[in-house]
Amino acid sequence: MPTTNNDWILILPEIILASGIVFSVLFEIFSKKGKELLPWFSILLFFVVALLSIININDNFILFSGMMEVGGKSAIFNAIFNIGASLVVLNSIDYLKKYGANFNEYYILIQSSVLGMMVMASARDILLVFMGLELMSICFYVLAGINRKKNSSNEASMKYFLLGAFATGFIVYGIALIYGTTGSTSLQNISQNFLTYSTNILFILGSILVLIGFSFKIAAVPFHMWVPDVYQGSATTVTGLMSTTGKTAAFSVLIILLTAIYSLELKNVFAPYFSAIAVLSMFVGSIVALSQNNIKRMLAYSSIAHAGYMIVGLAAGNILGISGIIFYLTAYTFMNLGAFGIISMIERENDLGTEINDYTGLGNRSPILAALMSLFMFGLAGIPPMAGFFGKYYVFIGAIKANLTWLAILGVLSSVISVYFYLRIVVLIYFKESPDKSKIDYSIAGLISVVISAFLVLLFGFFPDSIMKIITPFVK
Repeated sequence: MPTTNNDWILILPEIILASGIVFSVLFEIFSKKGKELLPWFSILLFFVVALLSIININDNFILFSGMMEVGGKSAIFNAIFNIGASLVVLNSIDYLKKYGANFNEYYILIQSSVLGMMVMASARDILLVFMGLELMSICFYVLAGINRKKNSSNEASMKYFLLGAFATGFIVYGIALIYGTTGSTSLQNISQNFLTYSTNILFILGSILVLIGFSFKIAAVPFHMWVPDVYQGSATTVTGLMSTTGKTAAFSVLIILLTAIYSLELKNVFAPYFSAIAVLSMFVGSIVALSQNNIKRMLAYSSIAHAGYMIVGLAAGNILGISGIIFYLTAYTFMNLGAFGIISMIERENDLGTEINDYTGLGNRSPILAALMSLFMFGLAGIPPMAGFFGKYYVFIGAIKANLTWLAILGVLSSVISVYFYLRIVVLIYFKESPDKSKIDYSIAGLISVVISAFLVLLFGFFPDSIMKIITPFVK
C-alpha cells in the first residue's frame, strides 16, 4: 500500500478518474442535464488525468508491494489513453445525437474502459492485468452495441462478446498454469526466475495460452476473425476507440510482460512466435484490405496489418524495437482517430456514406475534410514525413539490429502493398467527379477533434526524435 503522501500523489490520475466515474454515475441518476454536461465533464476529466500523467512521467516507482508501477511507460500509455478518449468523446457529441443513441451511459462506459486500460498499463501482477483487461473489455462489448436500434450493431456486440470471452478463457487458463507452476502472480518474480520456470512444460504452455489471448486482443492473425464485422457494425466513434486506445492497452501488457524478460539478456525465445504472426498479420491485413469496398472494413484489415508491423518490434525484443512500438502506437492512435472521426461526420443513416466510393469528389464537396482525410491516409500508408513512416522505421531498424532483416524486408513489402488502398481513397477524393455536388454539413466539435489529431500526427512526423527521447529512457 502507499505509505507516504507522495505515493498518493503518484496514483492521483487513477484516483481522479475513478472518482470522476462515480460522480458521473451519481450525476446521471440525480440530474436531468446529463446529456448536455456529461460529454464536457468527460473531456475535462480525461484532460486533467492526461496532464497529471505527463507531469508524473519522470516519477517512475513501484507501489502496492510491487503490484503497480507509476510514471515511465505507464504514464506515457495513460496519456495516450486519455488524450485519445477525449478526442473520441469530442467527436461523439453530435454523432450520437444524429443517430438517436445519445445515452449518458455511453460516456460513463468510455471513462470506465479508460480506467481499465490504465490499470493494465500500470499492472505488475498478472491478476491486476486481468482485472484491467476485463474492465476494458466488458465496456467495449456494451459500447459496440450502443446503437440499440441497429441490427448490425447488436450483432457486432454479441460477436465481440462471445469471441472476447473465448480469448479470455485462454488467458485465465494460462494464468492458472503459470500460478500453479510458479506459486506467484508477480511479474517481477516470474521474470527474475524465468530461466528456472522455463524448464517446466506447464509454465511454457501457460505462457503460450496468455500470448494467444493477447494476440486476439491486438487483432493479430490468426486471431483476427472478429475485427472486420465488429469494426463495421459498431458505432464509428466506438470503432475509433477500440482500434486505437484498446489496441494500445493490449500492446502495453505485452510490452510489460516481455521487457521484464528481455531485460535479463536471455535468448529471445518468443522471437519465432512473434515473427510468424507478424508476417501473417502484415500480409493478410494488407492483401485482404485491397478488395474491401467499405471504408470501415478496409480500416479494420489495415488495423490487422498495423498490428503486424508493431509485432515486428516484439520479435526484435531490443530497446529500439520496443521504443518503436510505443512511438508507433502513439502515432497510429491519432492517425486512426482522425480517419474514423471524418468517417463519422460523412456517415449518414443506415450506414450510408461508409462505402469507399462515397468519398468520390470529396475535394469539391468539403475541401477541409478532404485535406484532413488525405493527411491521415498518407500517415497510415507510412509516407514520409508523416508519423506513420517513423513508426515503421523504428520497428524495422529494431528488427535489423536483432538480425531479423528478412522480417524488416517483408514489412517493407507489405507496406508497399498497403499504399495502394490508402492512396485509392486520395485519388477518389481529388481526381474523380461525383454526381452528388451537395456540400457536407459537419460537426464543429467533430472537426476540432480531427484537427487536433492532424496536428499531433504532423508534430510526431516532424519531430520524431524528440518523442523517442522521451520514450527510450523508460524502456529497460
